[in-house]
Amino acid sequence: MFGGVAEVKLPDKIYFRIGEVSEYTGVQPYVLRYWENEFQEIQPIRRKSQRLYDRETILIIMRIKHMLYEQNYTISGAKKKLREEVNQRRVSTKVNELLHEILSELKSIKQKIE
Repeated sequence: MFGGVAEVKLPDKIYFRIGEVSEYTGVQPYVLRYWENEFQEIQPIRRKSQRLYDRETILIIMRIKHMLYEQNYTISGAKKKLREEVNQRRVSTKVNELLHEILSELKSIKQKIE
């Protein structure tokens, strides 16, 4: 998903509690709670008093950790970079969808000609 981040082997579950996320990512729970306030991309589901993180959020946490601890980004620099990456992926997805539509139309035209 994100460049420069080692893959984390996660159990076959949909959601993970904050303690589990901390264990898998090496980021302390209090830091994860702080990052929730700083990064809009980290929005765990709250059930009762539990925070539940999905796989995509865990990958985002790993990306943030990489930017802050290994690439020496500031919090604001990491926010900006993460937003750019997310926007770039959105644009890339839209371009792919558009290309598939064009290809489908071209195939349809070709069938009509033949």
